[in-house]
Amino acid sequence: MNFLPAVLCLAATLCVAIPAAEAGKPQPPEGFKALFNGKDLSGWHGLNPHSVAKLEGDAKEAKLKSMRDEFADHWYVENGELVNDGHGPYATTDREYGDMELLLEYKTVAKADSGIYLRGTPQVQIWDTTEEGGKWNINADKGSGGLFNNSKGKPGQLPLVHADKPFGEWNSFRIRQVDDRTWVWLNDELVVDGAVMENYWDRSAKLPAEGPIMLQTHGGEIRWRNIFIRELEGNDALKK
Repeated sequence: MNFLPAVLCLAATLCVAIPAAEAGKPQPPEGFKALFNGKDLSGWHGLNPHSVAKLEGDAKEAKLKSMRDEFADHWYVENGELVNDGHGPYATTDREYGDMELLLEYKTVAKADSGIYLRGTPQVQIWDTTEEGGKWNINADKGSGGLFNNSKGKPGQLPLVHADKPFGEWNSFRIRQVDDRTWVWLNDELVVDGAVMENYWDRSAKLPAEGPIMLQTHGGEIRWRNIFIRELEGNDALKK
């Protein structure tokens, strides 16, 4: 019996299967690493910092545990995407980061509201920018990407341009955080140009030197993919 055809068939099958599996893995640009592995929630946990800001002791620990426990009830992975159902605690990196460059893509739905917390601090804003979204009274018509929780009228609080894509399309962010200054590009448009990001938790203090990255959930499904980070040191922090 000639086994050669069967062996060649098996080899061909494996050669096809292996690249297909690799194709599903996030592929960071040079110098970056993936924060989300495309297959599970490793490296992330659930936390809404607002819900524990005024708690102490056992009450705080109990709340922190409950948010970790319910994280997987509202966040899951589908087709290599990190998906939230619009509820539950925020997806929070286990690690803390200082100066860094962050790349990610997101896609959301009508009337959803979300954001990206830097160093555990709100936030690079994401929302429904249409009139039907119902938030033009708080400047949703100006677009996503601004440092919404900066004091009203302060640099960076509103984006420089409206750069959002229509619902159903993926949006891409490039975010640089150096000391307490933030640059944000949304779909390759500069929307925040080196503005000081205020410390929401204590406006009399500077932004913390380090903190987690958090993906906010707030009222509607949002999907994330290609979440990559590059930590900045020395001269790299000076380059834009």
